[in-house]
Amino acid sequence: MSDPELAALLGAELGRAVPAPVTALAAELAARAGPATAAVLFYGSALRDAALDGVLDFYVLTDRPIVWPGSRWTSLAGRLLPPNVGYLETAVGETTLRTKYAVMTLAQFRQAMSAESMDTTLWARFSQPVACVRARGDAEARQVRAAIAEAVITAARWAAALGPERGEPTDFWRALYQRTYAAELRVERGARADDLVARDAARYAALLPAAWRAGGLDFAVSEEGLLAPALSAKERAAAERRWQWRRRVGRPINLLRLLKAASTFDNAADYVAWKVERHSGYKIEPSEFQRRHPLLAAPALYLKLRARGVLR
Repeated sequence: MSDPELAALLGAELGRAVPAPVTALAAELAARAGPATAAVLFYGSALRDAALDGVLDFYVLTDRPIVWPGSRWTSLAGRLLPPNVGYLETAVGETTLRTKYAVMTLAQFRQAMSAESMDTTLWARFSQPVACVRARGDAEARQVRAAIAEAVITAARWAAALGPERGEPTDFWRALYQRTYAAELRVERGARADDLVARDAARYAALLPAAWRAGGLDFAVSEEGLLAPALSAKERAAAERRWQWRRRVGRPINLLRLLKAASTFDNAADYVAWKVERHSGYKIEPSEFQRRHPLLAAPALYLKLRARGVLR
């Protein structure tokens, strides 16, 4: 991260204050891997909206996959196709907090931010707002900052290649996220990219030129404030070909992650129960069998919800 403006922007964002219950929940997650927890990141809609009534999203970064509690299969899956995911409900004071967490090593996390990665999911996600709630020490905090900076630089470079030849900063980010969502198995509606950028337009406007400078990409600024990255038609065409490879690979990778999660997702039954109740008002009390074998129990639960009109 050679650009001081980018360093300042991301440093302030990563170090932002979060509500005390979020800090407490991050500590509980960190305790699961003990001293092998390198950092805990907080991101997603709960961070953007400063709301605690939904599901809070965390990433737990560890030294090794095997330090997180779970079966040998879960540890192996975390090595082959990170991250592993889980769901946790916990009481903080009189408030019940619900979190969906992902676990991977710090080394895996840093590697996923590279522009050379065929998987677009993680660098796209962490080019969006994120807070580092816990870091084991200064060295881990620096590694997290470097990884997030790499994610933003990667995203900005792709935004230049896939976006307009000239436009406002938000035009480039919208073009990028429309492409990344299309490369994944997502349920968001088509306007999701527009909503994401619009709610924090000033952030994205400041980040883009800083990230281009940090990544060594020249650009011009018109009198109207429009940006034009210095990319030739040949360079854009080459980038488009590289992106098409990533698009073809992206959905199979996401499908493999979904299939893996079906057998490794901690507390999957409780997560599904909460989602159903939140969106339909219908309360499910998962049985012990459903908790132990969520994949086997899924067909019967699906038919039950269909019969009661919860699913259509």
